[in-house]
Amino acid sequence: MLTTAQILAFLLTAVMLTATPGPDNLMVLSVGMSKGRRAGIVFGLGCALGCLSHTVLAVIGVGAILAASPMAFTALKWAGGAYLIWLGIQALRHAGAVRIDGGRNTNNQAPAESLHRTFSKGLVANVINPKVVLFFLSFLPQFVDVSRGSMELQLGLLGLLFTAQAAVLFGLLGYFSGTVGGWINRKPQVGKWLDRLAGMVFITLGVRMIVVR
Repeated sequence: MLTTAQILAFLLTAVMLTATPGPDNLMVLSVGMSKGRRAGIVFGLGCALGCLSHTVLAVIGVGAILAASPMAFTALKWAGGAYLIWLGIQALRHAGAVRIDGGRNTNNQAPAESLHRTFSKGLVANVINPKVVLFFLSFLPQFVDVSRGSMELQLGLLGLLFTAQAAVLFGLLGYFSGTVGGWINRKPQVGKWLDRLAGMVFITLGVRMIVVR
């Protein structure tokens, strides 16, 4: 099991890393600003829960195989980049089509299917990112104490802790990014440009995932 010292050291480091500006943060902000508070929260929760898949990979050792296989890494990186680019194109195509905190949906509520799709996009965007696999593979073992028992159990618990703190931080990020929704509704042209900005963010991140080694 994990000691209090292990948990505190891990959470402090994990929170610092999660709060550092990066692709996930930008995507959550973009979705929250362009689609509203709940969409930002749901997308952020999807991103956070995607960490569970990387935890499983780290525990069973598949991450090590991926890290040792340039072909597998390249294929997954291209797939992840292509998916983000597709999300960006969709955002550009439908720029300005959705109102935030208003229109047909009140109280900042989107239809259940829409929220489900938003959650799925956040989940998949995180799951297919090979750099997160490698991050978990290299980060989690640093906080494992072999004298405390099963390494697999400790890795699993650390992965759950990382997912939990990411869900809280991304949820807060999505919540506060959505506060601009009312202002955007009063200025629909601004909303259209924010949709375009979100699309460009997704496309840029997708291209970066493909071309950056």
